[in-house]
Amino acid sequence: QVQLVESGGGLVQAGGSLRLSCAASGRTFNTYRMGWFRQAPGKEREFVAAISGTGFSTYYADSVQGRFTISRDNAKNTVYLQMNSLKPEDTAVYFCAADLRSTWSFRSKVDDFGSWGQGTQVTVSS
Repeated sequence: QVQLVESGGGLVQAGGSLRLSCAASGRTFNTYRMGWFRQAPGKEREFVAAISGTGFSTYYADSVQGRFTISRDNAKNTVYLQMNSLKPEDTAVYFCAADLRSTWSFRSKVDDFGSWGQGTQVTVSS
């Protein structure tokens, strides 16, 4: 099991940027892949992006491709989500998640990730 703590959420105007961070502890960080998900009010939690244990492979949802960048610093046990050109429809609680079974996979369902942070709110005003 790992412990995940997100930070960096907030209120931003449309077109602006935010960077989310997720600090992990409890297991050697580069041995598992990480992901970001989000959940808007009244909607199901949805996949945003994932990154391999090495950081060399990434995968994005179509809705954020070209605007968001996922990265990780294995020396700091931290994964990031840089969000640019934000839109009001990006408003949601953002969660980081860990898939301890795999260093890389294209699986992107909620059930594919077993460890979750508490979430951080991102609000984009129009």
